[in-house]
Amino acid sequence: MSVEAIAVDPVFVTVVLPCLDEEDSVGECVDEALAALDLAGYRGEVVVVDNNSTDRSVEVAAAHGARVVHEGRPGYGRALRTGIESASGEIVVMADADLTYDLSKIALLVGPIADGEADIVVGERLTEAPSSTMPFLHRRVGTPMLTMLVRRAAAGLNVTDSQSGYRAFRRDAILSLGLRSTGMEFASEMLILAGQARLRVQETSTGYRARTGISKLNTFSDGWRHVRQILLLAPHLMLVTPGLVLLAIGAGLEVVGLVDPAGLAVGSLRWQPSFISGIALILGVQALVAGFVLSERQRALTGRVRRRRGHARASLPAACLTVGFVAAVAGIVIDAVLFVLWVHTNHTFSRAIPLAALAQSLVVDGASLAGFGLIYPIVERGAIGDPDDEDAHDVGAGDARGPHDRAGGGLRSRRAAGSAAVLERPPRRP
Repeated sequence: MSVEAIAVDPVFVTVVLPCLDEEDSVGECVDEALAALDLAGYRGEVVVVDNNSTDRSVEVAAAHGARVVHEGRPGYGRALRTGIESASGEIVVMADADLTYDLSKIALLVGPIADGEADIVVGERLTEAPSSTMPFLHRRVGTPMLTMLVRRAAAGLNVTDSQSGYRAFRRDAILSLGLRSTGMEFASEMLILAGQARLRVQETSTGYRARTGISKLNTFSDGWRHVRQILLLAPHLMLVTPGLVLLAIGAGLEVVGLVDPAGLAVGSLRWQPSFISGIALILGVQALVAGFVLSERQRALTGRVRRRRGHARASLPAACLTVGFVAAVAGIVIDAVLFVLWVHTNHTFSRAIPLAALAQSLVVDGASLAGFGLIYPIVERGAIGDPDDEDAHDVGAGDARGPHDRAGGGLRSRRAAGSAAVLERPPRRP
């Protein structure tokens, strides 16, 4: 058999560049990306997603050979989702149009995916980036902290720069995640859901260059959006687990107060742990309830609803209602008994203070749990949507495999079968 008979087409790569007023740099980015694809032997295209630019970004991008698509709704995440959906390639590279990412290194990101070794490859910035290219707060505080949270939320994903916007991935794999973010938190959402879905994620150093033009980043508001996204996608990390810890601390201190009602000796003073135990129990249950709400909401948004044979979907709210009712009644009973004992002034009861603290915690926690059990099913029946996304335009809605991947199989098998569609690159204009 001749070599020509067994040859397969090179992988088709789409480079997606979200763009908002980047006329000074977008043309150079397009040229750099196309040159890198040619040098690596990949077929490909550059898709510039115009996000309401008011300068000549669209004209410049088209003149340098990019295919321009428009996304009128503002937001970095929205622009990327639109670019991924419109991509013709089975592998997508996302970057920025401001020259911060070295697009000549595209092959470093695409290679492991094309070889079947990874589903996502992240371009790590921090190792090779000069200190002048990134603000101190971003480099030393924001990025490390968010990366730590993302790694924990993503089941221990092995990345060191979760906020890099330079990454390559299999298009079908990302579509299957059902990404919904509209802003900068898109980067965190992708990695968290990828980790939870057990996708193969690698990282390679690509550096970071000085930005051309004005930065669109807002340190504190963008940071909060990331934290909120992590909270939504991994409530166990910031709510459920801390809530359980607080419950354990509260219960332990309550036992100490009942065993030694006089309190613990701290030097010449005595500390009564019953008061702090009540606070810990209440805060712990509040954190658990908030975690339950976010968990149920996330399952409703993604369609990943837990169903058990012979159980209705409202099993969690029903359990909370039952437990909350029992706890509240127990607290009221304890308070009633203490009141009767207090009325009989000749009766002394040394454990009245810790029991009163316990009764207070049971009533408050019981009311919180019962309230969740009553209200959540009502809220759930209403329209549940992303408050920052007033449309149903979700990456992954419908057939998550994408137009080139319906037959399944690896990249090489699809290339051998010739199933990947090819769009001709727009001709360059002088």
